[in-house]
Amino acid sequence: MDDLKLTILAADTSSHEELPVAGATVKAGFPSPADDFLEQPLDLNRALIPNPAATFFVRVEGDSMRDAGIDDGDLLIVDRSVEPAVGKIAICFVAGEFTVKRLAREGNGWLLLPSNPKYRPIRIAEEEQLVIWGVVTYVIKALA
Repeated sequence: MDDLKLTILAADTSSHEELPVAGATVKAGFPSPADDFLEQPLDLNRALIPNPAATFFVRVEGDSMRDAGIDDGDLLIVDRSVEPAVGKIAICFVAGEFTVKRLAREGNGWLLLPSNPKYRPIRIAEEEQLVIWGVVTYVIKALA
């Protein structure tokens, strides 16, 4: 299919860790004086995982989705309760393998689109089996 490999991890939302959030936005230009107050604490489980029972994490290995901002080593948050639709990026099981691709339609079948010109789209004929495991809702980057 392509060089992409995925590691699927269950979402453990049993812990709640509220982190402080600065009350001001951060400029990506010249620095400005920081505000001396904080907003309400932020719990990343509540902010990023609205449906814990249907959510899991996937670690990406490969570069077939790099132009969509999904790179080797990224962690994806995937929600099975989100309806798969054309244009969404989804975790798919096809031909015995998991892959992450953008969903498109071709006639009565699906077309799984990579986001790297080095790879070809995966055509799923009407009679072929495709399981869409969930829709990617967030990409978590490791920058260090």
